[in-house]
Amino acid sequence: MGRIGIIIGTLTLQKKGILGEFSEEIVENEFGTALVMHSPELLLIPRHGNDPHLHILPHRVNHAANLAALKALGVDEVIGINSTGSLKEALKPGAIVIPDDFILLHGGPTVFDTKPVHITPVIHEGVRQRAIEAARRSDIDVVDGGVYWQTQGPRLETQAEIRFMSRFADVVGMTMAGEAVIAQELEIPYASICSVDNFAHGIGKEKLTMEIVLRHARKNTERIARIILKYLEGRTT
Repeated sequence: MGRIGIIIGTLTLQKKGILGEFSEEIVENEFGTALVMHSPELLLIPRHGNDPHLHILPHRVNHAANLAALKALGVDEVIGINSTGSLKEALKPGAIVIPDDFILLHGGPTVFDTKPVHITPVIHEGVRQRAIEAARRSDIDVVDGGVYWQTQGPRLETQAEIRFMSRFADVVGMTMAGEAVIAQELEIPYASICSVDNFAHGIGKEKLTMEIVLRHARKNTERIARIILKYLEGRTT
């Protein structure tokens, strides 16, 4: 059994030894380069980079290079950890959602330039259910299912855009759907654990700032790390 891959965003799971100690490797492939962090049980990629002074903006993340690197290094499955905004008043910041579908209307990335391949996009149900079970065994409440709407970024959404999105989706973000598509094109089982870090623009009463987003992301870091550790434990029992 190979290691699992974890792709993280604003949650710094690789810091302070939460998931063990990591060594870094730069992996080059036909799609570009990826920073991969190794531990005995998992491979971790910080999708926005590991240098706060050289932050990779969402629309610049090279999903193909990241996932191709994980596949070349032998991962069996990948979990994306994604920061999201809530599109529903009842879905409050601090919640954790494990979505079962997504919307990506602006095209998104692909590894196919000339090959006539057309996937039917899905989130891998086996990985999704294992994540839900890991949360249950960690005594952590998660929302089972939901629709993730991906915007292009890097700007946040207008209130009018959010009113429209809220009719069809539950959370909004800038990375997960593109990541899920590339994973499926590369035949890597993939699911996402979404940290709800803010109300989307116009949903909550508090003015939306990046400080609010990061504050809630930090609060969810420990709980998501516990889910990942239980997920790893489940693969060895």
